[in-house]
Amino acid sequence: MREYISNFLKYRELFFELIKKDIKLKYRNSILGIFWSFLNPLLMMVVLTLIFSNLFDRHIENFPVYVLSGRLLYQFFSESTTFAMDSIGANGQLIRKVYVPKYLFPISRICSSFITTLISMLPLILVMIVTGMSFHATSLLAVYPLICLLLASVGIGLLLSTLHVFFKDMKHLYSVLLTIIMYTTPIFYPASIIPEKYRMLIELNPLFHIVTMFRSLLMDGMLPSLGLAIGTLSYALVLFLLGLLVFYKYQDKFIFYL
Repeated sequence: MREYISNFLKYRELFFELIKKDIKLKYRNSILGIFWSFLNPLLMMVVLTLIFSNLFDRHIENFPVYVLSGRLLYQFFSESTTFAMDSIGANGQLIRKVYVPKYLFPISRICSSFITTLISMLPLILVMIVTGMSFHATSLLAVYPLICLLLASVGIGLLLSTLHVFFKDMKHLYSVLLTIIMYTTPIFYPASIIPEKYRMLIELNPLFHIVTMFRSLLMDGMLPSLGLAIGTLSYALVLFLLGLLVFYKYQDKFIFYL
């Protein structure tokens, strides 16, 4: 761990440049540029609200905010981990020529997605104001589940980037897994409709409790139980450490497969 921290401090300027490059590339040749970070979640909210509001509106208060908050967190997780997965291969030429801490590539992509997601939170606040939703003191604590989500995404991103170097079909398998994660995350439906016999299995989804906690803090003004808060952070840390250990173990072999 000390080596990681030392290398990060040494190459921190490169890390920040990678983040800026990823953000610029994301919106390259786009007329609206970074404004898509505002428009995309709003458009998805409108579509999902029109489709599912008749089914679940009676069970969910302020359905547009409910959908948008869940969609934003899922979108960050999906985008960041997918970008991280291909980060080593995309920078193969640089890795072959000079020494650079390899973990900078997947983590920088996740951080760039996190920044654009934070920008996308502005439309969420706007929708809350327009729909007349009250803001609570606990809304400021919504940063806690976001930190848990960032840790989990970094861990999974590191794990995926390692697997993708040796197993190129990983991107196809992961697209299927992301679909499963999307439908097992209560984005547009209430978690209460999940049958109890399946709940333990569905709660293995790293987004399940994070999304629930985020909404409780932001929308309901309710603090999560201590067990939920510690359990969610512990799960995120386990994923983070697992990704870090797997990446560290196999990173020296990347050069033979790039």
